[in-house]
Amino acid sequence: MQLHWKRISLVLASAWVATLLFGLMMSLPRAVNSEAHADQQLRDRAATQNLNTAQDISSAFRNVAEVMRPSVVSISTQTDVSSRARQLSPNLRQQLPPGFEQFFGNGGRRGRSMEPQPQQQGQGSGVIVRQDGYILTNNHVVEGADIVTVELSTGAKVEAEVVGTDPETDLAVVKIDRTGLQPVPFGDSEAIRVGDWVLAIGSPFGLDQTVTAGIISGKNRVQGIVDDGHGFEDFLQTDAAINPGNSGGPLVNLHGELVGINTAILSRSGTSAGIGFAIPVALARPVFESIIENGEVRRGFLGAQVADVTPEVVTEFGLKVSKGALIRGVLEGQPAANAELQPGDVILETDGRPVTTSSRLVNYIASRAPGQSVQMKINRHGEELNVTVNLQLRTEKAMAMFSPRSPWGAELEPVTPQSAKEYGYADLQGGLIVTSVSDQGIAAEAGLQAGDVIETAAGRAVESVEQLTKILAVAKQQQVPLQVVVRRGNTKMLLVIR
Repeated sequence: MQLHWKRISLVLASAWVATLLFGLMMSLPRAVNSEAHADQQLRDRAATQNLNTAQDISSAFRNVAEVMRPSVVSISTQTDVSSRARQLSPNLRQQLPPGFEQFFGNGGRRGRSMEPQPQQQGQGSGVIVRQDGYILTNNHVVEGADIVTVELSTGAKVEAEVVGTDPETDLAVVKIDRTGLQPVPFGDSEAIRVGDWVLAIGSPFGLDQTVTAGIISGKNRVQGIVDDGHGFEDFLQTDAAINPGNSGGPLVNLHGELVGINTAILSRSGTSAGIGFAIPVALARPVFESIIENGEVRRGFLGAQVADVTPEVVTEFGLKVSKGALIRGVLEGQPAANAELQPGDVILETDGRPVTTSSRLVNYIASRAPGQSVQMKINRHGEELNVTVNLQLRTEKAMAMFSPRSPWGAELEPVTPQSAKEYGYADLQGGLIVTSVSDQGIAAEAGLQAGDVIETAAGRAVESVEQLTKILAVAKQQQVPLQVVVRRGNTKMLLVIR
């Protein structure tokens, strides 16, 4: 009997173990399925979050495009080539280094015959910056135009007045006789960072209200393409697709704020290659405000020659800093000297903004109005000092103090009633009078003499030494001789400067 119960216990125990094993085996797939289900839920949540993020970005693009639409305009120009061909500056496209294109919007006619036509048309873009009809665009969009027409987002076409231009930044302000317009708010191009989203809006190839998206690819680009390489540049670089006709249009952030004016692209084909350049608002806004207030651009003048701080310069001058703008020279009696700045000083900050290159310093000074004060932090032999500089007006005469002799060996000055009388001229209306010619130089080789009056160069009337110097630079770049019309006494003659 005892043995019987032992057998029964063994049978029951075996059955219990079998039941337990069976239960474990049955529960294992459920556990695996549960883990797989949890993983799938995580993936679904991640996908939903990613989709929501993408939809948020899409909504941001859509909202900015919608709110910007009334503020973006198309600009068309008409020029009487037959009467103005000799007065216009050379086409900016011809002045650009290989690979650069301005956005002239020639409707895809690149490569066709360049024979002059009686009427030449151009196209670009612009952005409304004041509700009373003021529009910001590029200088090269409206330069030399006889008729400028603005087309609003409603389709209405209005003839515009060119209020002022600034070739040194390639900016222009035009105005239409309308009120109640929707201006775009100005953003902070200094605060924008590489990687931030931006939208480019304009009329590429005549397709108005075209919106493209991209990011800020780089900042503080200096390419030497504005005003024959003598202009002010601090470009924002973007990969937002921009093409001919976008020139003068806005580059905006996702808040719908203006951060730049689209100006040029780097391309071998003449169309977008993902490298575009926009004038930052920090540079454009002071130009716009000065044109509105003064009818021209008035810039601050420091009166100092500056250079980049490079490793070579640090070693050569024994500097204690590796960034900033080095003062190489100071003009007596000018703002820098009056503030007791010295050669060898390194400017680190202006009004709390870091100075990383000499070009950024020059741009900032030029963006300030004459009479304004600029707070500077400088390093002098390892010691940091704070200096206040009171800026003066930047004029051609002031700039000539840096290099009083022209690059081709002659002393020139704009004709005045006094100088005309001194050299025996009774009816001069303008031009540059030659006050002296060096024994050596291209001016002497061309046959220029003291007392000559240069009236035109490359078919353009000349009124300043700076203007003539730029025309000469273009001729050298294009490797063509420069033809100048010179008056000598009662005789006019054509001379060639090579």
